[in-house]
Amino acid sequence: MSKYKIQKSPFVVPTNDGKLIEEIWGNSTGNSNISIAHMVAPSNWSEPHQTPEFDEFTYIIKGKKQFEIDGETVVLEAGQSILIEKGARIRYSNPFENPCEYLAICLPAFSMELVNREEEL
Repeated sequence: MSKYKIQKSPFVVPTNDGKLIEEIWGNSTGNSNISIAHMVAPSNWSEPHQTPEFDEFTYIIKGKKQFEIDGETVVLEAGQSILIEKGARIRYSNPFENPCEYLAICLPAFSMELVNREEEL
């Protein structure tokens, strides 16, 4: 039995906000311990606040991304990364002119049951 697996076709998560989400590893591949996703957030994109029950690491490949973390605003640029611990109230956005390409790693894996996304007003 092989001690490795190759992922050749990431699961493209359906969205209605123009954001590209390609889950490389995670619940879509039967692994609930970790998710790794490649994402592209279009300019002027944002999503509702959330309070995830997972740690999330984000690495910016291109562009900039804004994070509102427990009321503090942080902006990351290409080459920078951040760890946001579970239980923090977060709002992700890209209020900038160019799209933002990044990798997100969640421990345990991202799921709608664990993200605790708030309803938009």
